Amino acid sequence: MPVIEEVATKSFERIGMHSHIRGLGLDENGKAKFMADGMVGQIKAREAAGIAVELIKRGKLAGKGILLVGPTGSGKTAIAMGIARELGEDVPFVQIAGSEIYSAEVNKTEFLKQAMRRAIGVRISEERKVYEGEVKSIEVRKTRHPFNPYVEIPESVIITLRTKDDEKTIRAGREIAYQLMEMGVEEGDVIQIDAETGRISKVGTTKEEEGLFFKKKVNLPSGPVLKIKEFTYTVTLHDLDVANARGNIFGLLFSTGAEISDEVRQRVDETVKKWIEEGRATLVPGVLFIDEVHMLDIEAFSFLARAMESELAPILILATNRGRTKIRGTDIEAPHGIPIDMLDRLLIINTEPYKKEEIREIVKIRAKEEKIEVSEEAIEYLAELGEKTSLRYAVQLLAPASVLAKGGRVEKEHVERAKEYFADIKRSIQFVEKLEGMLQ
Repeated sequence: MPVIEEVATKSFERIGMHSHIRGLGLDENGKAKFMADGMVGQIKAREAAGIAVELIKRGKLAGKGILLVGPTGSGKTAIAMGIARELGEDVPFVQIAGSEIYSAEVNKTEFLKQAMRRAIGVRISEERKVYEGEVKSIEVRKTRHPFNPYVEIPESVIITLRTKDDEKTIRAGREIAYQLMEMGVEEGDVIQIDAETGRISKVGTTKEEEGLFFKKKVNLPSGPVLKIKEFTYTVTLHDLDVANARGNIFGLLFSTGAEISDEVRQRVDETVKKWIEEGRATLVPGVLFIDEVHMLDIEAFSFLARAMESELAPILILATNRGRTKIRGTDIEAPHGIPIDMLDRLLIINTEPYKKEEIREIVKIRAKEEKIEVSEEAIEYLAELGEKTSLRYAVQLLAPASVLAKGGRVEKEHVERAKEYFADIKRSIQFVEKLEGMLQ
């Protein structure tokens, strides 16, 4: 059980590549703004995704999916995450790569089953003892990873919550620190923490939001910080599967992420349906995003095609950067390496390479998200680099440039030095080809 304790009376860094995505950035007419909700450019693709969201909400996309096709670094993952955010703040978003199914310790279909059930949430409401309030301050304490000393992981968190009438500072363990970081909780956010289980629910923010990062505006709560009230949280079907699979002595002793039996899943499904009928819970279909979908083989495609038609199925979004290529496991060439019968079930959205002005704004977003101060000259230089090389290369140079600036403001000279240390793909290929030529 997560440890929470009150204590008597520096924020953390979030550097996920898509932690800034809040939605698709569309207006009330479904038209994409140039820059909104953390999204920049890709006007046509975002508007198409907005139509897909409307189809999902109307229940018109059952048994179908979405395929995002475009070059590397053209925002396919961002659009998939934007779709999930448009469906709701607590809608599960599960991202896997097509190649992952071959390295898992379970068989391919079991891996895909678990991924699909991680992408389906169950929203449960019940009266609980909760800590509720606005985050006045938050400090995540980190330690070295036990298996990799070069990586830091959260060890504990000290967080101060306040209401109109009360203020408390609590110390919590690693599980809660992870949740806070994953949810992007920061000062000014209003949250609820289950005092017994440590589950966190984000209610909104009391701050006047600026620019790209819009959140639901709420008032400062009143009353004591620790109170008994209705607490709403979302767990996934896979979480319930694992909890039930470990309900016997063998599950507790030998559970290592191995296969879960269909009997356990059926039992969970029956329980969830009973909760829904009693009004204690609601189902929250999420998004399963499979990148590098051309890496899946014919068996995996066959499983997905059947699973898409099941009663409990998430929204399936696939992505690829391939044209015509062989379907893995066969000698058949097909568009995007996907069987034709599967392609017929998909709405295809194309993404285009980013332009210079779009790269400039994305670099600004990433710098703000990673809390790096960058001069206008350096941003302009990174935008030019991104146009000549790739968006990802430009964004990746931010962190080493910040190190070279010794944590101060990043100038153009720092980016130039980082560029000399770390090559882009074109320069790397030229370097190797030159060496090969010398050896011949």
